[in-house]
Amino acid sequence: MSQQIYTKLNNGIEMPMAGIGTFLLTPDQAEASVSSALQYGYRLIDTANAYVNEKAVGRAIRKSGLDRKDIFLETKLWPSFYEQPDAVDKTLERLATDYVDLLLIHQPAGNYTAGYRLMEKAYREGKVRAIGLSNFSQEQIQEILSICEVKPSVLQTEVHPYSQENELKKFLAGEGIVIQAWYPLGHGDQALLQEPVFAELGRKYQKSSAQIILRWHIQAGNIVIPGSKNPDHIRANFDLFDFELTEDEMAKIGALNQNKRYYTSTPELLKKYAEMVPPVDEQK
Repeated sequence: MSQQIYTKLNNGIEMPMAGIGTFLLTPDQAEASVSSALQYGYRLIDTANAYVNEKAVGRAIRKSGLDRKDIFLETKLWPSFYEQPDAVDKTLERLATDYVDLLLIHQPAGNYTAGYRLMEKAYREGKVRAIGLSNFSQEQIQEILSICEVKPSVLQTEVHPYSQENELKKFLAGEGIVIQAWYPLGHGDQALLQEPVFAELGRKYQKSSAQIILRWHIQAGNIVIPGSKNPDHIRANFDLFDFELTEDEMAKIGALNQNKRYYTSTPELLKKYAEMVPPVDEQK
């Protein structure tokens, strides 16, 4: 079994640096993927209210036979639930668990300060072991830092070799906030996956381009949660702990940065998010 690497959050909790994401997976796919991942040694699972697969993720965790305390479970509150006092309890109910290890505000949309207060309350009540933010800009993070009683410990955002967010990471490091990468492989951009440096390092270490990129993330201090419904890819995405990139190799990948994002937040989009109500009660 691969040897997991952990990072320590600003409240002392240890979080695995490699996990599986369940974005765009149907309940059946999410249950199968999480089951495979846990079997292959993953211990970090990421889901969200908006993915409408929390029940399936909870089922896979229960069926795994693993101790709940050995799994780091993370989910995200959706904007239309930020002002509902029972939003966290309902989330726990869907996941069929007493607590989540990390709860994030999914989008800086709607009344996100109310959402943050809900998470702080859940943290104090022991329903959540750590709280954080997703898709927040530096300015929006500073706004939360100026009002919060419990500091965010993680920022989940788009990071990959074409968009390395070095300035943001410097700011986060100063605040003791860890970065977690979604689209860690660049949203399937073949141009990124086919960069010569990955082929070269792949030959040296007998790894795929995706494995080289994921290893780069971990050594750069980024938690990764690539999603997949293919058991072979799930297994490969976790086979990252038997090699290490040199400083020179890390720098070569660092030189690929283009500040190129695949997702751009706009006020219109955020307004849409605030109005959208995910059909969480209809999920299987």
